[in-house]
Amino acid sequence: MRKKSKAIPFLALLFVVFYVWGSQSPQEKRTHYVDITPQRLNQMFQEKDFILINVHIPYAGEISQTDLFIPYNEIEKHADRLPQEKKAKIVVYCRSGRMSNIASATLAEIGYKNIQNLKGGMVAWVEAGYELIHKEKENKKYCQRPAIRGGQS
Repeated sequence: MRKKSKAIPFLALLFVVFYVWGSQSPQEKRTHYVDITPQRLNQMFQEKDFILINVHIPYAGEISQTDLFIPYNEIEKHADRLPQEKKAKIVVYCRSGRMSNIASATLAEIGYKNIQNLKGGMVAWVEAGYELIHKEKENKKYCQRPAIRGGQS
């Protein structure tokens, strides 16, 4: 009668660990947020069930239905403005994507689990044929210094 090898259960466990780890996309492993296209964001507006945050400073325009304006480098300082539920769906954008990448990573670091970043930001949004709102006079104070503005647009 042959002895059962102790290596087989260990190898099976090792396989499962690598399989689960490998099933995540490289972006999910690295950042804990996902990029979305302008087309995807536009579809999401059909049943808006997310908070849309413009993190670009200074003010350079906005996408309709933006809920919050929080400077990308002050996300943690203004956590009280964010949903308390860490599983809440949050979509972040800026002008070109650099600032929203930073803000999305910060949101992940402070525990948010459902973060989506508009890849290419407002530039990609306009290039995809969608409109951008410019409220220069209304947001003059926001344009001059990185402050936060709440409420619906």
